[in-house]
Amino acid sequence: MKILGIGIDIVSNNRIKNSIKNLKFRDRIYSSNELKLSTSSKNKIGYFSKRFAAKEAFAKALGTGFRNNLNFKDIEVMNDKFGKPYYSKTKKITQLIRKEFKVKNFKCFLSISDEKEYSTAFTIIQSI
Repeated sequence: MKILGIGIDIVSNNRIKNSIKNLKFRDRIYSSNELKLSTSSKNKIGYFSKRFAAKEAFAKALGTGFRNNLNFKDIEVMNDKFGKPYYSKTKKITQLIRKEFKVKNFKCFLSISDEKEYSTAFTIIQSI
């Protein structure tokens, strides 16, 4: 197993608080699944801020940023039944990682956290 990429991001929760008021922003950044799940979140600002940071961290771990036809909505952050966050392994993400790192199998790790003013995310992409 080899670490292929590491990414980290921090975002001001106030920035996201103001941005999510704009429905065009929400639709451009978040997947339909993420938007649907946001309705059950008690802390909407934290919910959206952590996912924004996770998407940025993933693009950094990939090493390309938002290029090569990678968009925010392509990176979907979900939670398992225990609340642990993870990236949905879509066909597009799989193709991008395989092309960029020339590997067949990989795993993505994600840790997200927030406080009153900031949200942060840390991502590792690893070959398996």
